[in-house]
Amino acid sequence: MKVLLVGGGGREHALAWKLHSDDPSIELIAAPGNPGIAEHARCETIAPTDLDGLLALAQREKVGLTVVGPEAPLAAGIVDRFRERGLAIFGPTAAAARIESSKSFAKRMMGEAGVPTARAVATRDIQAAKRAVREFGAPVVIKASGLAAGKGVVVAQTTAEAEAAVDRLLGERALGDAGSEILVEEFMEGEELSLFVLTDGATAIPMLAAQDHKRLLDGDAGPNTGGMGAYAPVAIGTPALVRDVMDRIIHPSLRWMRENGSAFTGLLYAGLMITREGPKVVEFNCRFGDPETQALLPLQVSPLLPLLEGAAGRLVDSALTWRSGASVTTVVAAAGYPDSPRTGDELTIPPVAADVHVFHAGTARDPADKLVSAGGRVLSITALGADVREAAARSREVAERVGLEGKQLRRDIGWRAIDARAVADASSTRPSSALQP
Repeated sequence: MKVLLVGGGGREHALAWKLHSDDPSIELIAAPGNPGIAEHARCETIAPTDLDGLLALAQREKVGLTVVGPEAPLAAGIVDRFRERGLAIFGPTAAAARIESSKSFAKRMMGEAGVPTARAVATRDIQAAKRAVREFGAPVVIKASGLAAGKGVVVAQTTAEAEAAVDRLLGERALGDAGSEILVEEFMEGEELSLFVLTDGATAIPMLAAQDHKRLLDGDAGPNTGGMGAYAPVAIGTPALVRDVMDRIIHPSLRWMRENGSAFTGLLYAGLMITREGPKVVEFNCRFGDPETQALLPLQVSPLLPLLEGAAGRLVDSALTWRSGASVTTVVAAAGYPDSPRTGDELTIPPVAADVHVFHAGTARDPADKLVSAGGRVLSITALGADVREAAARSREVAERVGLEGKQLRRDIGWRAIDARAVADASSTRPSSALQP
């Protein structure tokens, strides 16, 4: 079978690695790919947003399934285009992708579907936004409504900081059209959790819950980023909690999407806050998350391709199986990330053990065929271990040995599991079957 993988980051490298590991006979084509993905796939220099080029490639190669990694082509309507031509593709339509591409749409959906989430005001007006800031009080969250590559959220600790964020987004248009509408949202206290759900629009299969680390610096300090690391399993991600999330959040959301003409298919990512009142939605994404994907897929024993094919058509209720132990991913970022990442620095990757995986994110080959940095987040180092403490130590040790001038990394990935408690027994934290609406 031929599979076209759209994208060229760490998430796509993890997907390519998993598909190839499950079945080396699968012929993988990646567009545009990266030097790491090239170890498993033939790479074509077509941008993820070049829908015409991708469609022509899929038709020319007679691809059996296209798997879309990043959100931009989904928001641009790649799934609609492919389906019009009768081509199987994993992901949501442009209308369904609004669950990520428009935070105001997602808030409206959640309100009408009765999905628990933070109170928020969506506005394009600076003064209305500042009135909402004063109404909610600090701390308060300011979010760009559109796609901002993980850089559109400010958790403001003071009213002054929140108003400055409003001015930057709406007044200075720092994020362009992505920030032309913003959300002023109440701050939620609790522990964050990421839950991936594979779905054909009705049947939904939860994956293993993971936890992302968004802030740049140790101790959850510094600016928000696209993600500096992740780990799984997470002790709070119990089967009971996952069932609650499916019942109160996932199925009501999928039902609303179906009933309003925008059925969601593919991978629904629920970013959750586990509060005293129970789980609430921080955000929805319309695709595999990064770097959680890099942490999850090395733990997954079940083959991935049948799930992707099912979500692109009809998903069969099936049990997912997972390795025992834990997985920790440490992101190695470039100097200057997230505001002004430096690219073009020579990169060296140390030898690693069999259960350590180096996923390329922002890498390229220079004219002399040397490996160089080519993005903000350069590598994702995933290590497996008996528990989070061991996996984190192994991941961090390899990340420390990566050769990259000015590199940045967090050395506390998984700190909640390491400092607060031992990781729960693997079998007690793994959802195992599809949950029907």
